[in-house]
Amino acid sequence: MTDINKIKKWIDEADAIIIGAGAGLSDAAGIHYSGEKFEEDFKDFIKKYGFKDLYTSSFYQFKTEEERWAYWAKHIYFSYYERKNTDLYRKLYNIVKDKNYFVITTNTDGQFINNGFKKNKIFEVQGSYSKLQCITPCHNKLYDNEKTIKKLLQNIDENLKVSSSLVPKCPVCHENMSVNLRCDDTFVEDNHWHKMEKDYNDFILNSSDKKVLLLEFGVGFNTPSIIRFPFEEMTFMHDNFRLIRFNDNYSLVPNEIKAKSISVSDSISEVIDLLEKLCRGKNE
Repeated sequence: MTDINKIKKWIDEADAIIIGAGAGLSDAAGIHYSGEKFEEDFKDFIKKYGFKDLYTSSFYQFKTEEERWAYWAKHIYFSYYERKNTDLYRKLYNIVKDKNYFVITTNTDGQFINNGFKKNKIFEVQGSYSKLQCITPCHNKLYDNEKTIKKLLQNIDENLKVSSSLVPKCPVCHENMSVNLRCDDTFVEDNHWHKMEKDYNDFILNSSDKKVLLLEFGVGFNTPSIIRFPFEEMTFMHDNFRLIRFNDNYSLVPNEIKAKSISVSDSISEVIDLLEKLCRGKNE
């Protein structure tokens, strides 16, 4: 079992903490893209389209916008609005809330924002399920979609379609809207995205002479150049940087940084649970 006390010691000693989170963290929190809940909630879509999971189904080429938005309303609600709060993310917040921290994440489910982390300390690199953008895009602005998604969800008919009048349209060019998820070069990086990118880089720069702890959760090799490889490089380049990699399957670190790293292959949820209790002084 992981040395929880050593992890706690490294957290206590850190002047700054950078959290890097991938899909494995939300999976550990119970937000699964496949399995029993997916099969129950999407049974009609699975029967009609043969969907296997939420990831592959998000690339399905629907014949009409009415079909596409019936599916995406369901997908977004399932992935974002239905489960705004999770115990795992709340416990992680409790662990770092009194530290000087910043978050970079490839997750789009809003779990950091919805569980106490400060919005101005979170860089959501790949977008958010909660935002819509022009599909073209004709301009770099994002739009909150909660009311739109809930209205669409309430109006899915027996053919798994919504009416044409409910299909989201760009308020500027009147083309169709899409979800603000990075899948190609039409992804909108709005002013807030660029501000958070700058703030994240500034946080690293301003912490370069401090004791920095990199906490990496559930980051595999889908997009390793965003978090995994940069975390390794920072640990290698800076004597005062340490890395703790939490990953059920890919916890190993390069030999060059082993002395300054901890590899955690145990269950992320179990380790965070124990760590939060220890941080609260309840060493159970």
